[in-house]
Amino acid sequence: MKNNFCIIMAGGIGSRFWPMSRTNHPKQFLDILGTGKTLLQETYERFLSICPPDQIYVVTHESYIPLVKQQLPNVAEQHILGEPQRRNTAPCIAYACYKISKQNPNANIVVAPSDHVITKADAFTETIKQSLLFTEKNNTLLTLGMHPTRPDTGYGYIQFVDEHTFPDFNVCKVKTFTEKPNLEMAKFFLRSGEFLWNSGIFIWNLKSILEAFAKHLPEIHTVFHDGLEHLGTSEEEAFIRNAYMQVANVSIDYGIMEKAPNVYVLSADFGWSDLGTWGSLYEHRNQDENANAIVGDNVITYDTKNCIVSMPKDKLVILQGLDDCIVVESDGILLVCKKQDEQMIRQFVSDVKSAKGEKFL
Repeated sequence: MKNNFCIIMAGGIGSRFWPMSRTNHPKQFLDILGTGKTLLQETYERFLSICPPDQIYVVTHESYIPLVKQQLPNVAEQHILGEPQRRNTAPCIAYACYKISKQNPNANIVVAPSDHVITKADAFTETIKQSLLFTEKNNTLLTLGMHPTRPDTGYGYIQFVDEHTFPDFNVCKVKTFTEKPNLEMAKFFLRSGEFLWNSGIFIWNLKSILEAFAKHLPEIHTVFHDGLEHLGTSEEEAFIRNAYMQVANVSIDYGIMEKAPNVYVLSADFGWSDLGTWGSLYEHRNQDENANAIVGDNVITYDTKNCIVSMPKDKLVILQGLDDCIVVESDGILLVCKKQDEQMIRQFVSDVKSAKGEKFL
């Protein structure tokens, strides 16, 4: 475990979970599943069996640093990396990887979002450990893929080539990445058997990922490489503020994974969901005899089925005649929409911002 490191990405605003997830308190800091722990806390605890606490880094927006400190008091302050601006996942990962390079140049790293659900913790731990063994020995960039169970248009997809270049490890060469296809394409992906859901979890050794940044995102590489001396010093904050004014807004998928020749995927099964939508939460909530997943002590339904309902404990709510709907109230905001139209929630948020300003976001 001495070379195992973890980077937890915790800077998103979770707009698809609006209105429960808000800009000042997004979903990774919420106990959405009712377990008594937030999604961030669940993620952190999963990695404690994979690497020591002093080898876990959390990258977040600088405004969320107090929330991270409050929820993860055992993470050292210097391992909570605050981004002054949201620049997508490539700069976020570069920041953490270059900082890790000063602590351990032989680091073997797993990168994971902070807001995913893993229901099979033991299987997850075993998969990550096997992945780290693979990347420790090979100059590769590895991602984890999940077998799709439905033609979901909210997930990214990975097409793989079923050739086993590394016989000791059950990994396949990645052929293509596709980001959130339309329904017909998603159905084709499901029928073909050649596609996996993209989990957004990555594993690589430090040397491999820094080489990939230098080759495929040279501007980001140059900014962080030239400023390496400032990381871990009193000058780090000022350096990062300047760096984020220079780096591009680009995802690690588009910037590196879609371009690098040494990208592989490991098919895994550990009860994964990116919990990106209310519909995905519906699948993880207990459902009553009418297939309603209800949170709230005073919700009464009549002729209502297949709905997800989330209400404050003290709110009396009567619902009649609804089918396949999302009904959510949070901090004085009420959302009612069809589950099949939940991809429109981002549009709702954008329209609210235009019409009412940011106070409701």
